[in-house]
Amino acid sequence: MPQAQTAMHQIPEPTVWVLTDGKAGDEGQCLGVAERLGVVPEIRRVKPRRPWAWLMPRGPIDPGEGPDRPGSPLRPPFPDIAIASGRRAVAYLRALRKASNGTTYTAFLKDPRTGPGAADLIWVSEHDRLRGENVLVTTTSPHRLTPQKLAAARAAPPAAIAGLPRPRVAVLVGGDSRHHRFTPADIERFSVGLDALAGTGAALMGSPSRRTSPALAAAVAAVFARHGGWWWDGTGENPYLALLANADAVIVTADSTNMIGEAAAAGVPILVFEPQGGHAKIAALIAALERQGVVHRFCGRLEGERYQPIDSTPIIADAIRQGWLRHRAALGLGGS
Repeated sequence: MPQAQTAMHQIPEPTVWVLTDGKAGDEGQCLGVAERLGVVPEIRRVKPRRPWAWLMPRGPIDPGEGPDRPGSPLRPPFPDIAIASGRRAVAYLRALRKASNGTTYTAFLKDPRTGPGAADLIWVSEHDRLRGENVLVTTTSPHRLTPQKLAAARAAPPAAIAGLPRPRVAVLVGGDSRHHRFTPADIERFSVGLDALAGTGAALMGSPSRRTSPALAAAVAAVFARHGGWWWDGTGENPYLALLANADAVIVTADSTNMIGEAAAAGVPILVFEPQGGHAKIAALIAALERQGVVHRFCGRLEGERYQPIDSTPIIADAIRQGWLRHRAALGLGGS
């Protein structure tokens, strides 16, 4: 057997923790990276009480969740790799590194707000300011939409989607957030744009999100009903993956950078609708993808061409794997 293959077989599959406070967005990104490592991670959720929760991200951790306490999210045996995200997880990742005597390789997703020393590897989006030798920067965020999942959803679409003519346009509707608000004028403007697009013969298919207000959902659903589109009513399995996989273009509201990044993994034009408000980081992401010809402003018509899907998740996973292998070698365990 070649020497390189022998070395690979000597490296065990790493044990991995996903460490967050359970927030869906943070945990989902960590799970997406862990899955690209080819492992089934152990999910650990931190729940610091007050006043310790107020002190995050700088810590210290809640002493009731110390590694020696029953039911602690940091209870041993410690993992080879810990992937963490979210403000409350920063101090816990630091405590894990100390408790494991530095044997656990630590990775943090998004800016920890405590500098580049928060973890062995930190990933941030291009629109974040943090930089450093151990900081990996990509345009889009990690997620769980693998090419395999998209291909499977494309091969077996739900009947409601399969029956729609092309071009099919997925409409992913967000809602009010810290930085955006859908005013009645925004809802009207969005509806008029969707009406105009459907009038060109495009088939609309879409779904609301947890943040979608009843007024916004009703207005969009009315457009779909007028043009024979398919609007998910909330029953049955969430069609989010099927919508992205079977779309010829995607309309997404600008309140969610995650939805924009996930749409880029489908490799089809992304049409962004911006409601009232905004934020510099969101604007920077949209501008970066506009420069790449991926994103276009939604003006009631289709624009753009297909492109090679953009997915930062395997890039982040590979950086963590390579960092862990170097870490093992530095500990005298081999594998670099």
